Amino acid sequence: MATKTVAVEEKIYECEVKRRRVRAAGGYEPFWKVKTVAEALIDGDTEFRCKHCHGEVKLHKRAATQGGGSHVTHKSRTDSEHCCDAVRVLAATNGHEYRVSSRPVR
Repeated sequence: MATKTVAVEEKIYECEVKRRRVRAAGGYEPFWKVKTVAEALIDGDTEFRCKHCHGEVKLHKRAATQGGGSHVTHKSRTDSEHCCDAVRVLAATNGHEYRVSSRPVR
């Protein structure tokens, strides 16, 4: 049976943003924090990734009047197809599983 992909516009309203915190030994260390996209824009965050598959995402800034508000979408189609937060789902039962991105953002 052939595999079909349902192409629906994905809009993810929560993502992880890269932050820094002070280490006990001194200096800073990076960490990822889950935020809504709207909060991340207000806070001025610049590095984003999917909170489930850790793949690259693209930021879409929208005013509330344009419908949907600000959101992110996966840059990679493969990440979009295998992420539990995305809406592109394989229609066939071919062992499709959710997985972490093959190229996660670190």
